[in-house]
Amino acid sequence: MRFISRFIKFCPKTGRPVKALKKWIVPVFSILSLIWILIRVVPKPQRAAYPCMKVAIPFASSFLIYLTGVLGSVVVFKKAFRKLAESKYVLAGFLLLAGLGVGLITMLSSQKEVLANDNATYDYEDPLGPNAPIGEAKGILPGRVVWVHNPDATNENCQSEEYGDGYFLDKNCDQELVDEMLQTAILEVTGDETEEGAWASIFDYFNSMHGKGEVGYTDGEKIFIKVNAVHAWSTNNDLSIKNDKNYGNVDTSPQVILAVLRQLIHKAGVPEEAIYIGDPYTQIFKHVYEKLSAEFPGIQYMSKSDSELREKLQITNTDSIKYSDRGTVLDKTSDGFFDCHVNADYILTVPAIKGHRWGGVTFFAKNHFGSNTAGGASHLHKGLHRISYDAPIREGYGLYRVFVDLMSYEHLGGKTLIYIGDLLWGTSYEHDPPARFRSKPFNNDWSSSLLVSLDPVAVSSVALDILQEEFQVEDLTTTPPRYTYVRFSGVDDYLHQAASSEWWPEGIVYDPEEDGTPIGSLGVHEHWNNPVDKQYTRNLGTGEGIELVYRKTQQDHTSVGPQFSNDVTVRSFLSAGNSILYLEFNQDLPGQTDIGIYNVSGQLMQSSTLESVRANSPNQIELCKLDPGYYVVTVHSGSSKVHLSEAMLIN
Repeated sequence: MRFISRFIKFCPKTGRPVKALKKWIVPVFSILSLIWILIRVVPKPQRAAYPCMKVAIPFASSFLIYLTGVLGSVVVFKKAFRKLAESKYVLAGFLLLAGLGVGLITMLSSQKEVLANDNATYDYEDPLGPNAPIGEAKGILPGRVVWVHNPDATNENCQSEEYGDGYFLDKNCDQELVDEMLQTAILEVTGDETEEGAWASIFDYFNSMHGKGEVGYTDGEKIFIKVNAVHAWSTNNDLSIKNDKNYGNVDTSPQVILAVLRQLIHKAGVPEEAIYIGDPYTQIFKHVYEKLSAEFPGIQYMSKSDSELREKLQITNTDSIKYSDRGTVLDKTSDGFFDCHVNADYILTVPAIKGHRWGGVTFFAKNHFGSNTAGGASHLHKGLHRISYDAPIREGYGLYRVFVDLMSYEHLGGKTLIYIGDLLWGTSYEHDPPARFRSKPFNNDWSSSLLVSLDPVAVSSVALDILQEEFQVEDLTTTPPRYTYVRFSGVDDYLHQAASSEWWPEGIVYDPEEDGTPIGSLGVHEHWNNPVDKQYTRNLGTGEGIELVYRKTQQDHTSVGPQFSNDVTVRSFLSAGNSILYLEFNQDLPGQTDIGIYNVSGQLMQSSTLESVRANSPNQIELCKLDPGYYVVTVHSGSSKVHLSEAMLIN
């Protein structure tokens, strides 16, 4: 690194090159970049969107332009001298001027600095600290978020980026287990003993909160289900999925959608013809439609355009949202919405839980970027953290956040019956296939989870805690790459503002109907105590914030091999100089044992893996540079069901 830094200046915060390279090194890097692009992008074009490629492409393109310019000027000069020999002086003079022009442009362009244009900062710091709730908890059981996790619901061998092996295929997702996961979540979020009773409670709660009294679903009422299908923007002519760079990129899973429909129709008693479903910006993929309509042909399947077996979205209303910045941030002051939103009595938003390069995250609020009638959402990007890789980030707190308007608008968040987050196949970037989650409890498997709540702020806060724990360090060597957009500075600013008006920017009053009535608290925001225990204030009995109910519905598998007692112990000690941590166990632990080192704030500082631990034999963990202070060492061995923690002091 010291040798490389003689020629390239790196940003101390991001580690990216930020200064021009020595002249002689540019051609070398340019040729290597071109080779790298040909090797990586040609087999899989979707890799062109990776940040490593965004660094390589300027080198390669500049080199090609330079090479073209040099060769072009040589050809022009040769022709000029030939015409000069033929005494065609006017044409020769013109060609000489043209050659000089091409050469001059090439030389000037080659002097420009080559930059990695990503001006974002990823130094998220929580201004509240753990277990410091703000806002007013919502729900039948206020602030409750149910996290259901079943690793068996997804195929651990799935390679979603490979054509024919997409995450959405039934061979890669167990419909029966997904149904069971949602059933568990619906019961837990209400505290009811039956699914029918749970849905009756959900409708009663919604209607009572909207001034209708404690009444359930009434015949004739309509429900619109807003899913995330951004990658169905482009399809084959028969609406089947293309074999292109977007194949296998994460949208809402069809298995989750079907589970929701089964609950609404079979348990809540909603007739098929009262249900509308779609993503207004896009189509419904053929494989999704065929899966859903085979069981529920009477549902209204909505599409952005006329197509066989789909219904085109209509706009016959004049209702519109009035963005609360009143033109000071966004380029537009209002947006209209489709009839399926305006005429619906209830909305279910079922997003795929992902990181996002412009907004940090794409959860429930971001899902409604696909709801307006503008034909795109680029005009809303100024209300996010950034609008492009080259743009400066809108970091920190106290800035207008368009998410808050979408969460509170009467025809969007105001109509949302229940929040169901699809975290079966989480990923760090919105246009990527699923990423394996390395953190606990995922253990290098797919995220395989559902997040369900009646509190939009609380469920978004839990989703953020999970993704921030998972994507802490950028890693561009994996497939897909692991980005840290979820760690934008101020990524939870919108949750602060949705929870409490005390966090609103100066001069901003959130009133998306512009009827003179500012919004109240939309829910409660809080961060967990640490990523090991994952406890919120209602779990701890210390406040009225979030209550996280974690349920793992995976069935216990018959154990093969030696059995282990529950009295496993570990002894830890440090080497001189604190460079090595020794862990000594009192019994064998075959298989993989994961070690985590956390600071007192619950931040993961280092993780390591031990293979086949032997009893009474010190196991070495080489430590990274840690500041003096107390740390917690966690030990997780899935094969022996061991979960231990040990305090460690660095002097």
